[in-house]
Amino acid sequence: MKICAATGNPGKLKELRRILEKQGHQVLSQKELGLDLDPEETGATFAENAAIKAAAFAAASGLPTVADDSGLCVDALGGAPGVYSARYCGHHGDDEANNDKLLDAMKDVPAGQRGARFVSAVCFVLPGRASLTCMGECPGRVAFQRLPGDYGFGYDPLFIPDERGVEGGGKRPNTEGASYAQLTPAEKDAISHRGRALEALEAELDAFLKENNAE
Repeated sequence: MKICAATGNPGKLKELRRILEKQGHQVLSQKELGLDLDPEETGATFAENAAIKAAAFAAASGLPTVADDSGLCVDALGGAPGVYSARYCGHHGDDEANNDKLLDAMKDVPAGQRGARFVSAVCFVLPGRASLTCMGECPGRVAFQRLPGDYGFGYDPLFIPDERGVEGGGKRPNTEGASYAQLTPAEKDAISHRGRALEALEAELDAFLKENNAE
């Protein structure tokens, strides 16, 4: 299936494309489709924001569309930054400033209280018709400092997932304490919030398309 990816975030696009293409879909970016959209994310939840983006891009592209809204929810901060993850520092998309603010907010939080989870809502929309939203979560903790690697974006250098994928399939405990940014794409996709949301979408998509006569 030819799918529009409703994102201007290059890191997120790379992950959506990598996972969806493995599922047999052709993924087109907004740039490839000649679209210049930045819908206002006014939702109070990840699912609401994903639906806003998916509907806007589906209407503009005329294609089935996938949008992801995701963020980091930190226990010690009452779930913040949550839906404001991309603009936690006060403006949108500044990864370094967002990470600096999170480190400052967590500077006095001890190791045993640094629990967090990445959450992803993935919304699939048929233009002018029905939508399907699936959720995914990855539990872990916030590091005391950036643990940079060759991969990842956003808060990835600060997030230590409880598990990591295994090359060739499967998962295991993240005994090394590697950050998202230090995992290879395959190791991350196997356990990531976005990978789990897209896995759930894949499991439900055929029935959804049949129900909406869109095979």
